[in-house]
Amino acid sequence: MTRYFPALVMAIVLATQAAAQAPHNVGSDTCATCHAAETESWAGSHHALAWTRPRPPTVLGDFDDAAFTHDDMTARFSRDGEGYRISVRERDESERSYPVHSVAGIEPLQQYLLETEPGRLQSFDVAWDVARGRWYHLYPDAQLPPSDGLHWTGPYKNWNGRCAECHATGYEKNYDHRTRAYASSQAEIGVGCEACHGPGSAHVDWARTGRTSAEAGLAANGLAMGAGAGTEVWIQQCAGCHSRREPFGDGNPVPGTPYHDAYRLALLQPGLYHADGQILDEVYVYGSFLQSRMYAQGVGCGNCHDPHAARLKAAGNAVCTQCHSPAGNPGFPTLRRAEYDTAAHHFHPPGSDGAQCRNCHMPERTYMGIDARSDHSFRIPRPDLAAKTGAPDTCTACHEDRDPAWAAARIAQWYPDSANRGPHFGEAFALGRIDPGLARDDLLAIALKGGAPDIVRATALSLLEGVGDPAVADAAVPLLADASPLVRAGAVRVQRAAGGQDRVLRIVDLLDDPVRLVRFAAAQEMLSAPVARLPKAMDAAMRRAMAEWQASLATRLDFPETHIVLGGIAMTTRRFPAALGAFRSAVELDPQRLEAWSVLVRLTAALEGAQAARAVLVEALRENPGAPELVALEYQFGR
Repeated sequence: MTRYFPALVMAIVLATQAAAQAPHNVGSDTCATCHAAETESWAGSHHALAWTRPRPPTVLGDFDDAAFTHDDMTARFSRDGEGYRISVRERDESERSYPVHSVAGIEPLQQYLLETEPGRLQSFDVAWDVARGRWYHLYPDAQLPPSDGLHWTGPYKNWNGRCAECHATGYEKNYDHRTRAYASSQAEIGVGCEACHGPGSAHVDWARTGRTSAEAGLAANGLAMGAGAGTEVWIQQCAGCHSRREPFGDGNPVPGTPYHDAYRLALLQPGLYHADGQILDEVYVYGSFLQSRMYAQGVGCGNCHDPHAARLKAAGNAVCTQCHSPAGNPGFPTLRRAEYDTAAHHFHPPGSDGAQCRNCHMPERTYMGIDARSDHSFRIPRPDLAAKTGAPDTCTACHEDRDPAWAAARIAQWYPDSANRGPHFGEAFALGRIDPGLARDDLLAIALKGGAPDIVRATALSLLEGVGDPAVADAAVPLLADASPLVRAGAVRVQRAAGGQDRVLRIVDLLDDPVRLVRFAAAQEMLSAPVARLPKAMDAAMRRAMAEWQASLATRLDFPETHIVLGGIAMTTRRFPAALGAFRSAVELDPQRLEAWSVLVRLTAALEGAQAARAVLVEALRENPGAPELVALEYQFGR
């Protein structure tokens, strides 16, 4: 070992030098010394106020000994000298008082973050309704005792792991699974300049000396993301936070990191989206926008939103008529020039709700009780699809005394020659969610059709996974070379239905795909491939991709769902004690994970016998009394 010591020392020295030379965060105050106008616009924005310290200008809630009771839980809000305090008496009669650590958001609601253990921040479920001036519970219909994973002290309300990354600049989670403690850090709370533009030290050096930065990945002015970055690059930068996704790393990726190298985007899944792609759960814009014709034509976030003020560039319909007007927009020369802000187009009285572009083309859903969010798929109303897809119809959302058939007839009357009433992917998705085999041909046609949005094609592939048809796997082979990482990753998973050798030969090259999302998909599928030994080069690629994927999973060990994935990996590789430990960790983090308890009971029976399995089952039922999945196991293992 000693002969390797000089090389090791040199490697450490070089790594230290590289770290010292890498750009670092300087803070928004430093940026403000040159960029006063941008700073002034940003200072009062939702970005700047995404996470703040508690002080009178940022705390809007009533802390004058106010009280709020919900489902046998009582919270009291009071001042504590110059600070703020929340005292909570839970349903189980336990009581504890917490100083307010920090504040999330500024409107339409504020949440308050409490430090329940050193370094662990939890977002309290009683929030402040800014417009109505009242305390309210985010989940008024839920009964959540402290033992429930969805309780405000549970893993799903943890700020460090679930929220902070998008409310901070230069954030690192730093979770230690052994102690189950956080040592999180950030360069700045709130979404500061460097959250979008990247660490600023090289840019400051350039501004002072005029020296061109030689750092890899930086523009000539020393920024990772500057004004010269293209529209798609900026869309992906915004999407890092404005999307429903699974992160691959421990905290904020360096701005400018390609989206699919940093995140796994949630597709148009049941529970998140309606079958036709309309928003259902809170999905944070990006997945919707990818479906739109506007995205396909090169429209970016900055065309409608001021990125510094974080608000629309114009009020009402004026934001749309920047382009959708007789004058058009020279930036989008193919757009048809016409008058849209007129009753001849929308057939509603001028100034009425029905005359507002967003009400027909961007219908809203309300989340967190009072936070209305617009659907960014910019869809043309299709009431004719409502009966086929089960999705809501924006027309009858306003005309509550009518039905979608009436709305469809009126639109057909207004636009008798419309080309926008043909087949829609939502019809295939609605059927595919029930029985993907029945929708097989339509789903495959959508996936293979180059004109459909990539997220739609990838979703079609995800539904086809349930078919398990080798013919589908064969047909999807060309998609393994598709330009879209979403589609390539989806095509990899469809290959599970292929024969063993075909499956391996088709996906093995994607272990070295340039995009992390695809490499991870390939590694996951190769894990269960029926291959005893791979050639040396393939084996090396497999090991690299697998190590990279597992290193990514290791950054999310505070998520119960991660341990379920790790348990699945361990079972696939026949490391059963490791699987037992993984599923045990999952239920310790969230005692309501019934699928983890079920596997844990069966695995314990296989490894330790029926008596040990019964003990685990008793424990599971104590946490989830009467759960059908667990009650069924009683017939097998007894009480």
